Amino acid sequence: MDSVLASDDLYVRETVRTTVKLLIVGHFAVGKTTLVGTLSEIRPLRTEETMTQAASSVDDPAGAPAKNTTTVAMDFGRMTLNDRLVLYLFGAPGQRRFTPLWHDLARGALGALVLADTRRLEHSFDVMSLLEEKGIRYAVAVNQFDGAPSFPEAEVREALDLLPETPLVVCDAREPVSSTRALIALVQYLLASTDQESA
Repeated sequence: MDSVLASDDLYVRETVRTTVKLLIVGHFAVGKTTLVGTLSEIRPLRTEETMTQAASSVDDPAGAPAKNTTTVAMDFGRMTLNDRLVLYLFGAPGQRRFTPLWHDLARGALGALVLADTRRLEHSFDVMSLLEEKGIRYAVAVNQFDGAPSFPEAEVREALDLLPETPLVVCDAREPVSSTRALIALVQYLLASTDQESA
């Protein structure tokens, strides 16, 4: 979804005093590019390339047979929360072969929103492990795919082995209100964690 903005909206407002870098992460074909595009107030930067037969042995499209492109560097979007605070959203590629690039994108990130798919929950473990290694706090958003099974929150939380304080929400990456709620869950968690550390 491309954003259409007045030219004044292309630049960060002069009143902004705080910018926050957040990662949008998850396994291959989980909806990261879609979510960044849905949330971004500017036309998002995308680095998508057509998938080729040569990559079929490393990019398993089993969970998304209609997918014919993949992110090869990052997605980037911007979201202004108020006159003083702006979020920069960095979507990272989901394939293991892009792990070195993922480490670069993680530098300076305050937190991450992990997208998950109930049809392939086990694919989320690598991403969450990387975040934990880096000491980056995260929230998990289960992206609602058409036809995907729905499970009680407690079962999903147990399957992903989440800590009690880790936020778990359900979202539709195509829908702005739903995607915004997922991002808010992450930001509230980060703020609460920061307050606890400074207390």
